Amino acid sequence: MIAKGTGAAIRDGMDGNVDIIFVHAKAREDKFVADGYGTKRYAVMHNDFIIVGPQDDPVGVAKTADVNAGLKAIADNKAQFISRGDDSGTHTKEQFLWKESGVDTFVNKKEIVKSGDKVTVEFTEPADSADWYRSIGQGMGKTLTYADEKGAYTMTDRGTYIKYKFGKTPPVELEIVSEGSEELANPYGIIPVSPDKYAHVQYDLAKSFAEWITSERGQKLIGDYRLIGKQLFYPDAIPQ
Repeated sequence: MIAKGTGAAIRDGMDGNVDIIFVHAKAREDKFVADGYGTKRYAVMHNDFIIVGPQDDPVGVAKTADVNAGLKAIADNKAQFISRGDDSGTHTKEQFLWKESGVDTFVNKKEIVKSGDKVTVEFTEPADSADWYRSIGQGMGKTLTYADEKGAYTMTDRGTYIKYKFGKTPPVELEIVSEGSEELANPYGIIPVSPDKYAHVQYDLAKSFAEWITSERGQKLIGDYRLIGKQLFYPDAIPQ
């Protein structure tokens, strides 16, 4: 098993470097299958994303109607916002939300390293945000820690927030300021890489794993899993 962000995992699947991918960016997953790289997307589970920020919530995100209004308040007030900026599933969702929020955006081209080679990728970011928007190219834990140190806002999956808020000493002081919007849903899917595209992949094993994790046994394990007494994921193949 290799733990990577969604973007890197999908690229590994497209290159035939893995047998199966387990990711959370549904539009990109559907395209992966439509382009012939994967055989089928199996819906596995979901949790949700949240916006977190300083305890005093200086721009009043918690008072806004939904996540789009909250992000617009952050942009309008030029409040510090920390982005993962790593092409992960979380970063993909964040880019989508900025576009949906009505905030002016632009496409920023950046170089990342893929299999030892530099590759140019395009990220959507708020326009005219150089003095308040920080894209740090890090995982969720480091992004939460950095946002906490800077007294900034950020977007995170709820599970990582629970870990860093209730399972870490000292905990982050960031508080949830926006949650519950439909746009913050975070579904996970698993996709075997197509043997028609790459004959060397272990498709039978990949398919067996996908069928197991979406079976009654696999779904119960997901639904029963707790961190610090809190449920992290909710089964989608066989809802509990």
